[in-house]
Amino acid sequence: MDFLLSGAAACGACLFTNPLEVVKTRMQLQGELQSGGSYRVHYRNAFQATYTIWRVDGLLALQKGLLPALLYQFCMNGIRLGSYSLIESSGYTSTKGRVSAAKSTVSGALAGVAGALLASPVYLVKTHLQAQSASAIAVGHQYQHEGTLHALMTIYRRHGITGLWRGSSSAVPRVIVGSAAQLSTFSTTKQLTNDLQIFQPGSWLVSLTAGMVSSVFVVLAMTPFDVISTRLYNQPVDQEGKGVFYRGFLDCFAKTMRKEGLHGLYKGTGASYFRLGPHTILSLFFWEEICKYYRK
Repeated sequence: MDFLLSGAAACGACLFTNPLEVVKTRMQLQGELQSGGSYRVHYRNAFQATYTIWRVDGLLALQKGLLPALLYQFCMNGIRLGSYSLIESSGYTSTKGRVSAAKSTVSGALAGVAGALLASPVYLVKTHLQAQSASAIAVGHQYQHEGTLHALMTIYRRHGITGLWRGSSSAVPRVIVGSAAQLSTFSTTKQLTNDLQIFQPGSWLVSLTAGMVSSVFVVLAMTPFDVISTRLYNQPVDQEGKGVFYRGFLDCFAKTMRKEGLHGLYKGTGASYFRLGPHTILSLFFWEEICKYYRK
C-alpha cells in the first residue's frame, strides 16, 4: 500500500506540472552543443516558452507525453517514496529518535535507483514526445512517434530490448542526487518545523513548508544531471543503437562544458524550478497527506 499511495501522490503532482516538464525539456535541448549566439533562441524563459508552444503547437502540446510521464511517476516515485517510507518507518533514517542527515541522504539515494531503472523506457518515450514540435520552433533531435505505444514498439523493433533502456546510465546519477537532496531536506525541514512549533502538530502546512524548502535544494543539485539525462535520452542513434552525439554520461558532460560552458549545464534552470519546485511540493505534500489519511 505504501508503494501504491506514493505512486498516486506523484501522479497527482504530474497532472499539474507536466506542461512545465515540456517547457523544461525543450529549453534543455535548445542550442545543444552550440556556442552562445550561434543559434536561434526560440525559448527565452519559462513564461515566453509556454506562450510560444501554446501559440505554435497549440494548447494540448503543453501536455505532450502525459501518459508516459504518469507511468514514469507511478513506477519511479511509487518505488522511491514507498521504499523510503518503509525505511523511515523502520527507524533506519534516525539516530536516537532524531532524523540523521547522512542516513536519510543515503536512504533517499538508494530508494530512487531501482525506480529510475525500472521506469527508464517510459522516461525515454516521454522525452521523445515532449521534444516533438512544429519545425518553426523545433529543438534537439525530432522523432516521429505517433504515441506512447507506437514509440515503444518502434524502438523495440529497431534496437531490441536494450534500446528501451538507452540513456538509463544517466538516470542513476540523476535520481541519486535528486532523491537524496529531496528526501533528506524534506525530512530534516519537517522535523525542524515541528521543533519550532510554527504550525499545529500534524498540520498540512508542515508538509507544505518542508516541500517548498526541499524543492530549492533539488533544483540546485539536480539541474546539471537533468540536462545531461534529457540529452542522452533524446539524441539520435545509428543502426546499431549507439548514440550519435554522446558515448555516455561523462562524454555528454565534457562536450556540454566544452561547447556551452557551465551555462549549458544549467539551461532551463528557471523552467526546472517552476516544474521541479511545484512537483516536489505537490508530490511530497500529497504523499504525506494521503499516507496520514490512510493510516487513520
